[in-house]
Amino acid sequence: MHTPHLLNELSALDLSRWQFGLTTVYHFLFVPLTIGMVFLVAIMQTVWYKTNDEKWLRLTKLFGKLFLINFALGVVTGIVQEFQFGMNWSAYSRFVGDIFGAPLAMEGLLAFFFEATFIGLWIFGWERLSKKIHLVTIWMTALGVVLSAYFILAANSFMQNPVGFEFNEVKNRAELTDIGAVLTNIVALNQFPHTITASIMFAGAVMVGVSAYHLKRSQFVETMRTSLRFGLWTVIAGGVGTVISGDGLGLAMVKTQPMKMAAAEALYNTTNNASFSLFTLGTPDGKSELFSIRIPNLLSFLSTHTMDGQVEGLNDLQAQYTASFGPGDYMPVIWITYWAFRWMIGLGMLSVLVALVGLWMTRKGELNLPKWAWNIAIWASPIPVLAISIGWMFTEMGRQPWIVFSMLKTADSVSPGINGVDVLISLISFTAIYGILAVVELKLYLKAAQTGPVLEVAEKTDSEQLTVAY
Repeated sequence: MHTPHLLNELSALDLSRWQFGLTTVYHFLFVPLTIGMVFLVAIMQTVWYKTNDEKWLRLTKLFGKLFLINFALGVVTGIVQEFQFGMNWSAYSRFVGDIFGAPLAMEGLLAFFFEATFIGLWIFGWERLSKKIHLVTIWMTALGVVLSAYFILAANSFMQNPVGFEFNEVKNRAELTDIGAVLTNIVALNQFPHTITASIMFAGAVMVGVSAYHLKRSQFVETMRTSLRFGLWTVIAGGVGTVISGDGLGLAMVKTQPMKMAAAEALYNTTNNASFSLFTLGTPDGKSELFSIRIPNLLSFLSTHTMDGQVEGLNDLQAQYTASFGPGDYMPVIWITYWAFRWMIGLGMLSVLVALVGLWMTRKGELNLPKWAWNIAIWASPIPVLAISIGWMFTEMGRQPWIVFSMLKTADSVSPGINGVDVLISLISFTAIYGILAVVELKLYLKAAQTGPVLEVAEKTDSEQLTVAY
């Protein structure tokens, strides 16, 4: 009897945040693999073009198929993100739509159109284009994917570090004044290589997993041996690139959002020679510590590139923000930010460690490995994407309570005309639909991966089929 009343009391803000978080995390499962795999496919096809070695053609077509399956699901799930800005976050869209919409329009009208065109040429051009021109199409596809990623990251970077705008007090909205400043945002310039290298690491891990599946069964040994080693080296190269680019992103974060770095360590008081805790036992908010494992001076180094650099604490930053923006709690949820930062780093390092061990175990072409080793290689495939997803949770949760840092709070961004019931219905619907899509995608992906590097037999012409029939 009281159910309708309870439903009406549901928070549209909280449910909208859950809905956007759910759809974003699900969509982003596909994004890094699309980014990373297109480069690996392009490299493999280039090697085939240069050597005419059939095994590289087989690998190109196998992982090209996985790339296409992933790309299709990524497009479908990404469209939902666009609609939510109008459905659940109209106040945000009105406030920054003039700026936020510019890079998104560039992504849709320029980059996505570019990559979709060349994907089509690559799919249907195997027998219709020259070998050289067909190779160009996959590299153009990679360029389009990179451009799409950059424009989207530029839009997100405005939320982290708003630049290139002026505030219209009459209309109560931010208006674009310098698109160049938006596209060259210091956060975007550092976030972009970090995203690309992490994506390449994930694609390499997937290649390792697929290769290990077949080598465990002694299938396509020569071809899969090549892809295994290629994938292992890719994971390591991507991991090194991620560490280097992550260092630059950390410096940009300290410069633009010092509260996020302080929350990453649960550092309440401004400190010189700040240490970094690998593990801590204590209260969830980090105010009371029972036990910790620390690396001296590491937080100072990560924040300033000096061993004795000063790192601003949460309490001091809270006082500064209160003075600048008025009364309120400007600290993010500390335990989420703290542990997300460590899980992101830990899982990324674990992927590199698995790859290093794999290279050592398969040195000199050794493939007579125990089943448990192959199983670890298979099940380690998703580790990089878990690190990437948690990294994005850190990025977005560490910005709270702001949706646009220093300008607009998340609580002020939800659409005024929606209620909790509406959002709950759409949340349940999206969850169900995405669950179905997940099953479909997994089946398609596993089927393609388990089939292996088998070249498709060319279809017979109608005349040939008639000849056989008679």
